Amino acid sequence: MSKQYRVGMVGVGLMGHGIAASLLRAGHRLSFLDHPGNQPVDDLLAAGAERRSSGREVALDAEVVILCVTGTPQVESVLFDAGGVLEGLQAGSAVVDCSTAIPRSTEAIAGRIAAAGGRFMDAAMTRTPKEAAEGRLNLIVGAADELFRDLRPLLESFSEHITHGGPVGAGHKLKLLHNYVSLGFTAVLAEAAAASRRAGIDDAVFLEVLGNGGGGGVVLERLRPFIVAEDPSGFRFSLANSLKDVGYYHAMAEDLGAARGVAEAIDALYRDINDCGHGERLVPELVALLGEGSGKP
Repeated sequence: MSKQYRVGMVGVGLMGHGIAASLLRAGHRLSFLDHPGNQPVDDLLAAGAERRSSGREVALDAEVVILCVTGTPQVESVLFDAGGVLEGLQAGSAVVDCSTAIPRSTEAIAGRIAAAGGRFMDAAMTRTPKEAAEGRLNLIVGAADELFRDLRPLLESFSEHITHGGPVGAGHKLKLLHNYVSLGFTAVLAEAAAASRRAGIDDAVFLEVLGNGGGGGVVLERLRPFIVAEDPSGFRFSLANSLKDVGYYHAMAEDLGAARGVAEAIDALYRDINDCGHGERLVPELVALLGEGSGKP
């Protein structure tokens, strides 16, 4: 039987709730930060999880603290603000950041955790809340080899595929590359779908031609339910979060001195849509918003 860990969690939202439920099913002990952004937690409490009122309290009794929050500002806040995780972190305990974050911040955070006697891993997630609830996430990990070996059994309790990308920061770098490609494809396909409708092409014919050719793939299938029936549930990710992730990629590319001309155009599209007040809409709705002329004229 694999080791049963004492786990603390900060961030029991759409993705984090699924992670928490999977950890409990696997027999791990769980405490979590009580926060308005959490999903309903009655099921977690019934399964034995315990609420904590601060990041410090979450960390005090945890061998591993998992962060599943929105992005870099939130990660830095929950770790380093007064009453934060760092205040309660025990020597030798590990912090696992499953958020999407700016790599230069990730590397600086890892240094501060190490200076406090802890260990740090970035374990960025892909897939959706559905797979999170099923314990079938994909994880992209940045960590020292020893820490990766130590924590892999714990990670396997809530994930299906785990890729060790390299040292600290590699997970977040690869996640930004992944999300840039995914959201970039989404922008291209959404603009094409909107143009197709203006051209009088039947949606079913458009989908058939792209699906049988170079436009086929995961992103098209995530958009398909909306194009067919205005059902956005195939890609439950907000346009505000899309802008954040594309912006993080743009910042990383700038830090690297990498080519980013296409990234600038994609960033502008998501920024214009958000500036028009559509940040809370889901990604597939971009098809309709562009068709209406919302966003950049």
